Amino acid sequence: VQLQASGGGLVQPGGSLRLSCAASGSIFSINVMGWYRQAPEKQRELVAAISSVGTINYADSVKGRFTISRDNAKNTVYLQMNSLKPEDTATYYCYDNVRGSYYWGQGTQVTVSS
Repeated sequence: VQLQASGGGLVQPGGSLRLSCAASGSIFSINVMGWYRQAPEKQRELVAAISSVGTINYADSVKGRFTISRDNAKNTVYLQMNSLKPEDTATYYCYDNVRGSYYWGQGTQVTVSS
């Protein structure tokens, strides 16, 4: 499985960004896809995850602001990020968990700053 992430960038506080992560190669219909993030000198944090049947989990810090979704026909997972805060600044990594085996995309930088 290869994952290609896109959509990061610089945005002002209160702004929005949409991250995308497209999977290619060996695609599995039963999996969990999602996003982690890591800021400098902080631990990696699970941001959001969505299973192939639509079960969703969010970190408390992003509930109500971020929305994860997936398009199974396109093998793509999305992260819509609204009301961004400076503390959301981090490198975001998408992943695909197939029966306990993790596949990772390259990180995409999100910077929230005025």
